[in-house]
Amino acid sequence: MDVKGQAAIVTGGGSGLGEATARALAAAGAKVAVFDMAEEAASRVAKDIGGVACVCDVANGESTEAAIGKAKAAHGAARVVVQCAGIAPPAKIVGRKGPHTLEMYSKVVNVNLVGIFNVMRLAAADMLALDPLDTGERGVFVNTASIAAFEGQVGQAAYASSKAGVVGLTLPAAREFAPSGVRVLCIAPGIFKTPMMAGLPEETQRSLGAAVPFPSRLGDPAEYAKLIMSIVGNSYLNGEVIRIDGALRMQG
Repeated sequence: MDVKGQAAIVTGGGSGLGEATARALAAAGAKVAVFDMAEEAASRVAKDIGGVACVCDVANGESTEAAIGKAKAAHGAARVVVQCAGIAPPAKIVGRKGPHTLEMYSKVVNVNLVGIFNVMRLAAADMLALDPLDTGERGVFVNTASIAAFEGQVGQAAYASSKAGVVGLTLPAAREFAPSGVRVLCIAPGIFKTPMMAGLPEETQRSLGAAVPFPSRLGDPAEYAKLIMSIVGNSYLNGEVIRIDGALRMQG
């Protein structure tokens, strides 16, 4: 799909992987709606790229309906939806202070998995009603999981299981939407230099990067965005989970 002139939604678009994606889509001519919980961050990116900022809690139905309505009013129904919103609070199932709280586990799953499903169900209702392009496509969803979905570490029980759910959502959604020409894909990133990672000491970041076989460094969000653009542009990619991790396999 050529994104020039097409409407796009990027969740978590105010920083990190989402910001890089929003900028790449806009640079290619897409009309981008930047969804983020942080109004200031969403507004900053939207202003830079000539898009529209939409404050959105992806885990909340009403908030997401309002954000999608605002984006649709500004740009029309989205043909490209990239989901990068997520949280990753570390906690053992049983730690020094006792069992993992059920509230925190539920929050992680609600944001990382239910949130992705929530945006998909609402955006798909509009996308499926669009006229097909010359390629036969009506649109594409790209959801973000993590290599933790396959190799979760101690302290990542909530995060890893939520991301495994995102992986599991990919194929049934792709199969359901296929007759209408809507593709669904998933990216599983390794360790990237996002705001969360940037908050760690420089020595820790270097140590993490050194564990990556090649290139031995943290990923650049622009590299994630480049993969997004390749996925969107290649109409034969569908129903797949793509790792972008420099061949890293997390150890237990």
